[in-house]
Amino acid sequence: MQYWLMKSEPDVFGIDHLYAEKGKKDHWDGIRNYQARNFMRDEMKKGDLAFFYHSNCDEPGIVGIMEIVSEAYVDHTQFDSREKYYDPKSTPDNPRWLMVDVKFKEKFNQIIPLREIKANPELSDMRLVQKGNRLSIMPLTQDEWNIINDMRVK
Repeated sequence: MQYWLMKSEPDVFGIDHLYAEKGKKDHWDGIRNYQARNFMRDEMKKGDLAFFYHSNCDEPGIVGIMEIVSEAYVDHTQFDSREKYYDPKSTPDNPRWLMVDVKFKEKFNQIIPLREIKANPELSDMRLVQKGNRLSIMPLTQDEWNIINDMRVK
């Protein structure tokens, strides 16, 4: 099993949106970074766990856990010119972008704020806290996963 951190803006698609979906499951679309896409394509597997991270908001941080419930497949939004994530250079014969399905597992009682993650010396090597790392999907080590879980208010 691998562990991930997946970012989304809570006003666009937050953990409460995922919880409200039928079966508490939805596709994770709109990834338009090659490295994040490659993580989904090459490393992310059904059964992996991911922290749901709210980004670009007043208090960015980890708000819950979701499970990866599909292997990567073609992101249909790249082909629709009405979609925010339309890519005119991508075609059905040569798609550029992928997505996975995720399922809600748990919403935390309290957010684990980015400032607390940054302040934890055990997480100083985590990609999230590295200068210039703005990926929306990033792998976590099992140690990072465990340390963050230990930071939760239960």
